[in-house]
Amino acid sequence: MKITQKKTDDGKILVSAVASTEEVTKALNAAHIGFANQMGLRPEQGKTVAQVAEERMGIRDLDSVVASQAADELMPFAVDKTGVLPAFPPTIDPKSTLKRGQTFQFEVTVTPKPDYELSSYDLPTVTIPPLKIDPAEVDEQLRQMAENYAEYVADDPHPVKKGDSCKIAMKAFRENGEEVTPLSTEGRTYVTGQGYMPEGFDENIVGMDVGETKEFSFDAPDIDADGNQVTSKFTTTVTVLEIQKRVAPVIDDEWVSKFMPFYKSYEDMRRSIEESITRQRTAEYEDAKLQAVAAEMATRFQGSIPDEVYQAMMRSMITNMRNNLAQQGTSLEKFIEEQGGEQQFNMLMMLQVRQMLTQSYALDAVFRHEGLVVTDEDLTESCKAIASGDPKMIRKQLEESGRNFVLREAAERLRANKWLAEHATFIEKDFEAPQA
Repeated sequence: MKITQKKTDDGKILVSAVASTEEVTKALNAAHIGFANQMGLRPEQGKTVAQVAEERMGIRDLDSVVASQAADELMPFAVDKTGVLPAFPPTIDPKSTLKRGQTFQFEVTVTPKPDYELSSYDLPTVTIPPLKIDPAEVDEQLRQMAENYAEYVADDPHPVKKGDSCKIAMKAFRENGEEVTPLSTEGRTYVTGQGYMPEGFDENIVGMDVGETKEFSFDAPDIDADGNQVTSKFTTTVTVLEIQKRVAPVIDDEWVSKFMPFYKSYEDMRRSIEESITRQRTAEYEDAKLQAVAAEMATRFQGSIPDEVYQAMMRSMITNMRNNLAQQGTSLEKFIEEQGGEQQFNMLMMLQVRQMLTQSYALDAVFRHEGLVVTDEDLTESCKAIASGDPKMIRKQLEESGRNFVLREAAERLRANKWLAEHATFIEKDFEAPQA
């Protein structure tokens, strides 16, 4: 990508860029993949995303549909070439039509990240709760392990009640006489009231005695010959073989030898669990120290943050929140309503944005003031924080997408944060809950 840049009167940088035909193709292909992920289009062997989109959605020219997204894919390359860390991602201003096989001209106006100062660079003294390892956590993990290996055994006979576990034999048939093999069994544990079967089934099971056989019908979801979901009537014959109870095993040396043979003994396994919990709690403690010193330095922040920076950060956070909520099967609008309405939500968001910005700018100031240098370890740790997966692969993806400046900024802030934690004074103190 070829760029020219010039400083504007208001201190910003106007970047004029020309993306090559190869870069345009890569950007469009990346936008195609993004579109497929967003729309839930599954890839098909031997077919491009564009072909699948045309067949399933009637989109004849996917390039034109994703042109703006492809342009956004090109923006970071222009920013990265300036060597400037932007205060926020700039908006692209197209100067030609983005088309496959052609170069693409555009401009971006980069607002350089300001160099803020702090009221003091004295090393902070921070009070934090002490690191504690509760032995009860080990006991709880062992209890959960025992529950995972629990078995159903015969219990005292009595009529089946809601919530009971019972062993049943059954044969199930559709109305046309076809046997439903997955439902038929010579003996299977069934727990009533858990929603494993329709209510009509449970209503007939409850009250049956051990040894009793009963024939009845019930309605349940089914799939017809065309693959459509329908409701069908099933006829079944059920025999209650026994009432059961769920029994968790006693975890001892014998159990460990049988199910966890890679441990020498029960004590060896318990010690391993305790060490794992200790590592986890220690990592959480170190993270808490990083957060505490960053928050303390943020109280020394001096300067005024422009509204456009607040607005850009707000847009980014809301977009991420909307995407995360969609993955959880809910909407941003519903979440806002649950938080007390738009006014309350916006106020909370502004507080979070200010906290994030002041902490980030405070770490920038420390990095600059102390003359710190980023290490390979910082870059690796930053990759882990940016996305899950192999740090080397994440770093490669950032480089190939023109986002080196994102990694560089994250690594500088991490280096400053770690330096502060290494040199700060920490006072450990239990914070007791206030008495009612």
